[in-house]
Amino acid sequence: MERVQFQQEQMLAELKDLVQKGLFTQNEIKQIMKKRTAYETALVRRVAKKNDFLRYAAYEMGLEALRRKRVERIKIPKGPPTISDYALVRRQFHIFERALKKFKSDIGLWIQYIQVAKKEGARSLVGRITARALQLFPNVPAFYILAASHELEYLSPSAARTLLQRGIRLNAESVEMWREYVKMEMGFVESMRRRWNVLGIIVEDKGKGKERERTSLDEEEVEQMEVDAAEPEGDESEAARREILSGAIVKSVISSAAKALPKPELFMSLHNVISKYPSPLSLRTSLLDHLHDLLQQILPHDAQAIKLTATRFLTPEVEGAELVDRLKEANETLSRAVKDAISNGRRETREEREALDALAQVYGEFINEWCRKDELDPSLKAYLLGSLHSLIQFSIDSEIPLSSLLSTHLALLTYFSTFISSGDVPLLPSPTKIVKLARKYTSLPAVRSSYHIWLARLEAEKRLLGPVGGKDGEVEKTWKEARANVSGEGVIEVWIWGVNVTGEDANKHGEVEESVKVLEVLSVSRSSNKKNTFVDSFFIL
Repeated sequence: MERVQFQQEQMLAELKDLVQKGLFTQNEIKQIMKKRTAYETALVRRVAKKNDFLRYAAYEMGLEALRRKRVERIKIPKGPPTISDYALVRRQFHIFERALKKFKSDIGLWIQYIQVAKKEGARSLVGRITARALQLFPNVPAFYILAASHELEYLSPSAARTLLQRGIRLNAESVEMWREYVKMEMGFVESMRRRWNVLGIIVEDKGKGKERERTSLDEEEVEQMEVDAAEPEGDESEAARREILSGAIVKSVISSAAKALPKPELFMSLHNVISKYPSPLSLRTSLLDHLHDLLQQILPHDAQAIKLTATRFLTPEVEGAELVDRLKEANETLSRAVKDAISNGRRETREEREALDALAQVYGEFINEWCRKDELDPSLKAYLLGSLHSLIQFSIDSEIPLSSLLSTHLALLTYFSTFISSGDVPLLPSPTKIVKLARKYTSLPAVRSSYHIWLARLEAEKRLLGPVGGKDGEVEKTWKEARANVSGEGVIEVWIWGVNVTGEDANKHGEVEESVKVLEVLSVSRSSNKKNTFVDSFFIL
């Protein structure tokens, strides 16, 4: 308790000052002392808890907010600062420092401390905290990003760039680091543009289309361009400004990112950043062209990369006739990619088959996403459904039916028949034909063991055959048939579906209890990595 008493003694001066200024009454000061004593007692117990520190800091934040409101209301005349003007904020920082001594490895605690310091405008403290955090956690991208953001707020792009470059050297496989680096360089270009506009400097784009495109700059060239751009005289300065405004620095960063991390996740992240950043249309288009050129060179056959390229121009602002054209181009590109993969025989090895399945899944996601948009014209939905059905027929004729396409087709037909008027989607099959089509799909030998297609059939029969599951319990029979055919990871998904459905009638032949028991056994077998033969032994139930 001596430490608690010591902390209480440190509070006396600030509390006395608060009373003298008329911000708090004597009774309120007693309540504050009582609360602080309780928090301090919790902090000194044998096993400290992080939540105790956070609750204490939150209480001090609320107390400081109340003090500021009362200062504004009472309109205390400005004068030399006294201890109560900064003591509450200082106490917040002191609490976090004490917490970090106990929980030095807690990354979330460090981030909260940085955010509180930034909120209070403690610029130098933020710099010290981030420096300490980076020493302890050099492989955590969040600290580099926070530190760079702090430098940018105080107009120090060179320091921010240095921090991000250091972070990238240690975390070259972090998509988040590369995204923030590109965003920072785009912000630098925009800040230079606005600065030159204020200064009245006009940058002419000479020899457009004839100049050698520069897509790779080293750090020395970037720094020299910054120095030249800051000087408003000379032909070299003019050339440097033109290159900056054309995005040469940003293109260099994009090229480095693609070389260091050739993954579709990186390209998708950079595409979103560039598309949404408030930069001039010409610069945004140039950067996107460069990004997609690299994408086609590095990942020509990746499914996600093909989708990103195909849907590049399907932005939210596209509408009308342009939307029709863009949607048609994207659909044809993705559909052609799947057809080419089937026709060219890229399915012999396991890797080729997985690539084909990934392409089919991407195309199914594309069709499903756009067909479920309420604002999309019904005729476009019918066109997409027809295109999907045509591709399915092509795959069946080629004796390579793809379960992701079949399940997407059934799910959309069920969705339209259940939730949307038949007049909204032209040429929509009747519920009877949809159920018949579902049974045809599950009878195909190549996809009979896929749980995706069986779940799509089960949902179709459940929704289209009526609440009782059709005549003679057809849905229940389908579920048993699915359990007998599905293998692999989808076994549990099929059982869960049946538990949810049969759970609506708890007394139905005791199947709920039976299903729960089987699910428990399946879960244990999955966690212990036992073979599927052990799991399949339960299909006789």
